[in-house]
Amino acid sequence: MFNKILLASDGSEHSIRAAEKALTLANNNPNAEITVIYVVDGSKSKTDVLHNWNSIDVDRSRKEKLILTEQKFKHANIKYETKIVHGEPGPSIVKYANENKMDVCVIGSRGLNSLQEMVLGSVSHKVAKRATCPVMIVK
Repeated sequence: MFNKILLASDGSEHSIRAAEKALTLANNNPNAEITVIYVVDGSKSKTDVLHNWNSIDVDRSRKEKLILTEQKFKHANIKYETKIVHGEPGPSIVKYANENKMDVCVIGSRGLNSLQEMVLGSVSHKVAKRATCPVMIVK
């Protein structure tokens, strides 16, 4: 059984499906806790600042991407917390998963930036290669 579940989310369609799988893993397990990690990439951070007037709007914009995921967990009465970290998505997710000794990491196969995935290699692939816990990649 998985007690410490890490869900990597960016608000994309694939990450919403990954949230549903994380929810399935947590169901019927009273000890299960889901940590939703959202990584603010440096290049996206600049775009956020340019499109929003102040830091409150930037923070609100980032949290809005996770609303649907959080609603699913609240509705299912699953314990969860949200972590927003800064850095490159792949290494940041791996670092968090390994340092916090997660039991499993659930991640969508594609995120919001499909062009970058094709050119540089996907975040999910990087996480699967480097995380010390099992990784579930959801299509």
